[in-house]
Amino acid sequence: MKEGNLIQVKTYLFALRIVKLYRYLADKKKEFVLSKQLLKSGTSIGANVEEAIGGQTKRDFISKISIAYKEARETHYWIRLLRDSKFITEKQAISILSDVEEILKILTSIQITTKKDQG
Repeated sequence: MKEGNLIQVKTYLFALRIVKLYRYLADKKKEFVLSKQLLKSGTSIGANVEEAIGGQTKRDFISKISIAYKEARETHYWIRLLRDSKFITEKQAISILSDVEEILKILTSIQITTKKDQG
């Protein structure tokens, strides 16, 4: 991937992890419902960041970053559910939860900074 800004790179790499986790869940665990939800929300984070970067206005940027934040929250939920239902191990969950929590912190910071600059 071409070097981009921090959130762009992190969300892309996170999406790759989500795709690999989805494949593992579908192939090895034969889990198709929760894993599909995880795939949708987990890959949507980076897609919305990309849309934000290409936004035409600051308002458009804030809207897409806010959607990315919501998708990250949803992804956090699905990972916890997969962990607690024993489809993934605690070790697997800790690693990927750490990544999504870092993304949530960055997205929160972007939202605060952008809204403050707009204000």
